[in-house]
Amino acid sequence: MKKVELLAPAGNLEKLKTAVFYGADAVYCGGFNYGLREGADNFSYQDLKAGTEFIHDRGKKIYVTVNMIPHNDDLKGLDNYLDDLEEIGVDALIISDPGILKIIRKKEIDIPLHLSTQANSVNYASVLFWQELGLDRIILARELNKEEIKEIDNKTDISLEMFVHGAMCISYSGRCLLSNYFTNRDANRGKCAHSCRWKYYLMEEERPGEYYPVFEDENGTHILNSKDLCLIEYIPEIINSGVDSLKIEGRMKGIHYIACVTSTYRKAIDLYYQDPKNYKFNKDWFKDLKKISHRGYTTGFFLDPPNQDSQNYSSSAYQRTYDFMGVVRGYDHKKNEALIEVRHKFFKGDHLEILKHNGEVKKEVVNYIINEAGQRVEAAPHPKEIIRIPVNEKYEQLEVVRREVKK
Repeated sequence: MKKVELLAPAGNLEKLKTAVFYGADAVYCGGFNYGLREGADNFSYQDLKAGTEFIHDRGKKIYVTVNMIPHNDDLKGLDNYLDDLEEIGVDALIISDPGILKIIRKKEIDIPLHLSTQANSVNYASVLFWQELGLDRIILARELNKEEIKEIDNKTDISLEMFVHGAMCISYSGRCLLSNYFTNRDANRGKCAHSCRWKYYLMEEERPGEYYPVFEDENGTHILNSKDLCLIEYIPEIINSGVDSLKIEGRMKGIHYIACVTSTYRKAIDLYYQDPKNYKFNKDWFKDLKKISHRGYTTGFFLDPPNQDSQNYSSSAYQRTYDFMGVVRGYDHKKNEALIEVRHKFFKGDHLEILKHNGEVKKEVVNYIINEAGQRVEAAPHPKEIIRIPVNEKYEQLEVVRREVKK
């Protein structure tokens, strides 16, 4: 049985490495232009080249987004960018616009093409259309249920990819106008202002200036604010629907998010393939996914159409039960100390969890802290500072350190 691909986001080179270390089969990322995540760090030419070498050295794949909906001015420089991507040797381009496809064909760029979810592929006829144009994979729209996905798989002969985790756009497959109308930032050109997360009120025509919450709440109403997608409980159904790649959303998310989500889905996928008939969902996986920042979870369209429980009406704030404390940068064998790059303030006496690359969670207590000056201190408050703490076992580069949120 061919194993499905686990595809993780990479907003920069460090996140790319994190995704691979925690079990991704492939990553997707973007350069400084032509993608839909201008707010992410994204990749320079040199970082993209280094990231591709890192990926290929480990037998993984890298896909690059060229999936904006371009206006005329956006096409300037595209020819040179495509040449750079071909020279670097990336494994696929993610596109959505027929004009960009035409340019790629005219230039005879020899890179496999994946159709972005922005193209709104929700039926087999549409998928067949793109298949006949020579695309290699279709990233299905989020608005499909499992039976529709099965039918598309049965009536087509092309690789299929679907989102299994991450933020949901309230507009059709992300084709949103709210951001453009309110802030002149075009979501379809990578500049989304996330207007769907704002508070909204109703105003009756004959009563200007009198605002009514749509839902009884003194803080206003987040009527467009979807919960995050989470399909960790449905790995067998997803695999049996016929998709080839399971995609995690989140190029703008942090290292803790990438590490935790990737390792959790890695464990679920691997366990299923070990013994499909006797596979059992581990409830601890869902608990682990609640440790990262999220807006609550929904199954989206995969099982049933979303209902009122799929939205957050009171707040767009993230929920989380753990703080991301830092990442391991090294290990001192002689002193049994881990070198930690600080991302959140450490205190002597902290009880930590360290998420290992294989998905295991180890617990450590901070019995002492040594700062960069070699001094023992009670706290390490400075981001990016490298500290030493005692540990009970060896830890690897870029393993994630977290701590339960203090109440």
